[in-house]
Amino acid sequence: MKIAVIGLGLIGGSICKALKLSTSHTVLGFDTNADTLIKAKDQVAIDGAIDLADLKEADLVFVCLHPEATIDFVTSHIKKFKKGSIICDVSGVKSRPVAILDQLLRDEGINYLGTHPMAGREFSGFDFSDAGIFNGASFIITPTELTSLETLDTVRNLANQMGFGKIVLTTADQHDKNIAFTSQLAHLVSNAYVKSPSLKNEQGFSAGSFQDLTRVARLNEDLWTSLFIMNKESLLFELNGILNNLNDYKRALENEDVETMKKLLAEGRKLKEEADCL
Repeated sequence: MKIAVIGLGLIGGSICKALKLSTSHTVLGFDTNADTLIKAKDQVAIDGAIDLADLKEADLVFVCLHPEATIDFVTSHIKKFKKGSIICDVSGVKSRPVAILDQLLRDEGINYLGTHPMAGREFSGFDFSDAGIFNGASFIITPTELTSLETLDTVRNLANQMGFGKIVLTTADQHDKNIAFTSQLAHLVSNAYVKSPSLKNEQGFSAGSFQDLTRVARLNEDLWTSLFIMNKESLLFELNGILNNLNDYKRALENEDVETMKKLLAEGRKLKEEADCL
């Protein structure tokens, strides 16, 4: 099978490397940065570059771009894809891409499947891509009523071959609700946390908890702005929830209310312990 990967950043580059390491498929890459393509070929992450005019060569295409760019790319090149091929996007939000692309591609005789590799780093770009980044990670798939079993099996098998530890099937809407809590809120809180004027004094006073909470503050603002805005309603729900909870802690602290503070802290501890046992 010929697989094209559009966008050789952290995730796209890692997909290429994982495919080359663990499968016998031909991997073709496209990136607007010529130097990135040279690096990818030199590192044997791809077998060669693919011209957009030759997209019909690909049996499967992973589109690894920002959400809006993903939608724009697929819609503007829809006539170039091979009939019967599979198009997968790897966007961190799924509802809007699925709503726009699923039926549109089906009408052209092309199979579409929304996916989300749950792996990443605080750094972006091909230079940080790694074939092992997916080892043990979850690979989320958002099939619809238009998704064929053959398409689902093909993509699921590829994910297994690339080293993902768990394949999760869900709806696009549920994906976005869950990801607002497990990923987007964490990035937002981390980024806001480091804006404290106390940050300049952290050297020598920080340990694991500081590193854990601040790691994802170093994010790609273009990508995460896109993800946040596209998932506005779900993220606002989570953001309002944490603001309400923080106000409870604030009031207990202001009032030196020992019993309420203990109760709040115990509730959080128990919820985390229960979640860890699932």
